[in-house]
Amino acid sequence: MADGEEKQMQLVTFQLGAELYGIDIMSVDGIVRVEDVRTIPNAPAYVEGIFNLRGDIIPIINLHKRFHLKRAALSEEDKLLSGFIIIDINGMKLGMVIDKVSRVLTVDMHKMQPPPQMISGIGAEYIQGVFNREDGYLIVLDIQRLFDPKELQQLGDIAT
Repeated sequence: MADGEEKQMQLVTFQLGAELYGIDIMSVDGIVRVEDVRTIPNAPAYVEGIFNLRGDIIPIINLHKRFHLKRAALSEEDKLLSGFIIIDINGMKLGMVIDKVSRVLTVDMHKMQPPPQMISGIGAEYIQGVFNREDGYLIVLDIQRLFDPKELQQLGDIAT
């Protein structure tokens, strides 16, 4: 990359609790409405269960439970925008419960700031960076670090 060349990234943004989060669009496999999720006995507390998406069994992760976040208070209209974001971590598909999908944004990576030590309950180790916005922050999650290898193995076992 030449000096002065802006590195841009497209983020799928969504609301989780009171904050706006984003993840790299290249890690997103799709966004689906809330479907029937089958609970799994003895699964970690943050695992809502599994659901079948076009023949794939996908574990559903509740980041509210994982990071002790309150759900957003949504209008009936906004509830239509809730569901799951299907992400791909090293070839493994996971669904993340979101309060409300927002939109795809293109951001200039050089404007991203390092994360504060703690922001809205999610530790800095899970955050790639933060963008200041007029109406607050856009927090960019590092999905590769949301789950450690042991947790991914456990989630993979659930999906089989």
